[in-house]
Amino acid sequence: MAEVRLRVNGADRRLDIPPQVSLLDALREHLGLPGTKKGCDQGACGACTVLADGERINACLALAVQYADREITTIEGVDHPLQEAFVRHDGFQCGYCTSGQICSAIGMLAEHKEGIPSAVTEDPPAEGEELTDEEIRERMSGNICRCGAYNGVVEAVAEVVR
Repeated sequence: MAEVRLRVNGADRRLDIPPQVSLLDALREHLGLPGTKKGCDQGACGACTVLADGERINACLALAVQYADREITTIEGVDHPLQEAFVRHDGFQCGYCTSGQICSAIGMLAEHKEGIPSAVTEDPPAEGEELTDEEIRERMSGNICRCGAYNGVVEAVAEVVR
């Protein structure tokens, strides 16, 4: 067993867990935060996306011990205009991927603001440069929605950005 101190949604939490426990399992099974979903458990779907110091990560691929002393934000700790925009634009359907989509979108917006390019960006984005729908789709491509709510997701992100 390893003692792991995590800061989750602004609260310090202490866990005694085996060192091989994923951050996803620590959040869901040990801290009782079910909003972060287990989809593929292989890093391919994005349902488990959380923010670590504001950066989006797949919690299923991260060991909890690796994230000691970092600020972890799950959907339970999010208060962001994206949430209402997702509702207005039907950016969710069954809702299973929604928490990961929202956390990913928050991280994606921070990446863009910092000037981090994407696969469709020729150069780092200029300060204040708006995200196009194509850019939003590319930057959100790591989050899969089995219901096909992609247009609503893009519209929700675009509304918040613009």
